[in-house]
Amino acid sequence: MTASSSFAIPALPQPVIAVAGSDKPFPVRRVWCVGRNYLEHIRELGNDERQPPFFFAKHADMVAQAGVTVPYPQLTKDFQHEVEMVVALKSGGFNIDPQKALDCVYGYGVGVDLTRRDLQMASRKKEQPWEIGKSFDMGAPCGALRPASEIGHPAKGKIWLSVNGTERQKGDLSEMIWNVPEIIGKLSLQVSLGAGDIILTGTPAGVAALQPGDKIDCGIDGVGTLAFSIGNPIA
Repeated sequence: MTASSSFAIPALPQPVIAVAGSDKPFPVRRVWCVGRNYLEHIRELGNDERQPPFFFAKHADMVAQAGVTVPYPQLTKDFQHEVEMVVALKSGGFNIDPQKALDCVYGYGVGVDLTRRDLQMASRKKEQPWEIGKSFDMGAPCGALRPASEIGHPAKGKIWLSVNGTERQKGDLSEMIWNVPEIIGKLSLQVSLGAGDIILTGTPAGVAALQPGDKIDCGIDGVGTLAFSIGNPIA
């Protein structure tokens, strides 16, 4: 490890997610997201439900803590929410056996994959990468993690999101097309996973647009909750 005084510019802060009941946060290495992992969400976006889920990435420094105000991002007129279960890894590797994949899991939390939907759809039509729709400042709010040693490995339970007190998204973890061990196994064929990686595991139906001033509350039974708000665009 290079000493911070050896860098050409000051070293940047380590992105972290809080851990419930602890003063030691979880250091984030990489952020992976699963696309199309709930059947009803695939249908609501008009995608081919016969196609398997796939993976894309956000940058670690786009993780935002619970309670923040996320500025309405630039360039979009259709800014949407996607509530997801977060899986945080304590170890990894390449080509992980799904039967052993849960040994890599540190814990679980609630996250939201914020999306500039209009930009994502425009990129898809042009067969371009989704990054402009998915990657932007504070685009991945995450609630406090709960260690698997305390809550086990959730495979069922209500997942929900409300905006200004009105429920918009509701589903159950049991509805995921790929479960957590399968996700880890498949993703580890694409890239070598490691401690500090987090995986957002897909969203149920009900995604919809957000506006400045909106207050978002979401949660997963047995895992936790997350609350944040949307602010005005940065001038």
